[in-house]
Amino acid sequence: MTGDRHVVVAGGAGFLGSHFCDRLLDRGDHVICVDNFSTGRRTNIEHLAGHDRFRSIDHDVVQPGLDAQLDRVDGVVNLASPASPPEYLRRPIDTLDVGSIGTHRLLDLAVERGARFFLASTSEVYGDPLVHPQPEHYWGNVNPIGERSVYDEAKRFAEALTMAYHRSKSLDVRIVRIFNTYGPRMQADDGRVVSNLVNQALRGEPLTIYGDGSQTRSFCFVDDEIEGLLAVLDGPLAGPVNVGNPNEFTMLELADLVLELTGSSSQKVFRDLPSDDPKVRRPDITIASEQLGWSPAIDLRTGLERTIEWFRSAVHR
Repeated sequence: MTGDRHVVVAGGAGFLGSHFCDRLLDRGDHVICVDNFSTGRRTNIEHLAGHDRFRSIDHDVVQPGLDAQLDRVDGVVNLASPASPPEYLRRPIDTLDVGSIGTHRLLDLAVERGARFFLASTSEVYGDPLVHPQPEHYWGNVNPIGERSVYDEAKRFAEALTMAYHRSKSLDVRIVRIFNTYGPRMQADDGRVVSNLVNQALRGEPLTIYGDGSQTRSFCFVDDEIEGLLAVLDGPLAGPVNVGNPNEFTMLELADLVLELTGSSSQKVFRDLPSDDPKVRRPDITIASEQLGWSPAIDLRTGLERTIEWFRSAVHR
């Protein structure tokens, strides 16, 4: 599925969604960005205004009526959801609705138009994992009634619904599980660890470390992540497929690198670890690497340098 396709990108004005729109346009596709701008930002896609193969529709995918606004559709990409903890904790019902009702409506659209359906799921389906690193066949360790469950279970349900359509309606589907991603267009106040630490360092504020800082994450720069998503979209595997960087860092290591690269004299302050916060997170990307030929190329230092520069320039803008 490459070049000159008409692709609906739900959540296309978000951090990942806007980069996804860029890459689809770069390779010759027509892009219909669908977003209600609850967490997505118009500034993320303003550079695409006037592009002859780009169109933006202000619409909530939970609501009916999207189909009537569309002409040709070859692909439906579902990136619609609050993705940062502060956002989905602030809007728990909306998060569950977009994962269930929103996914249902987008799946129906794909069936009606004979289009390929692509679901952006998450490493959060693994919960606080008991298997490390996390392969796709691991079922996870999720607290179904915890605060974070509104996001975890919304994505787990969306995966189940997508596979039900695949099996019962023979819908052509792709499922990707996205691990921690960072880079330009992140919101400074989105509550994700990279944006938190970078912006605290740039402002000379104390860097907030939760727990003792020994918990780990694996950070993938957005350019690498988007190439991985495209590899899944265009590839032959229904999935799920992990897409992330397998290089693992503690939060203390991340904070120290941010301090080094920003030249900040900020101190570190420690706060209680949030409820159900995973202690480790690292993708097993064997499937993506061996069957799709994808692996990340940008290391954390290089990616952070680019991200810090973007945040610095964003302050001036």
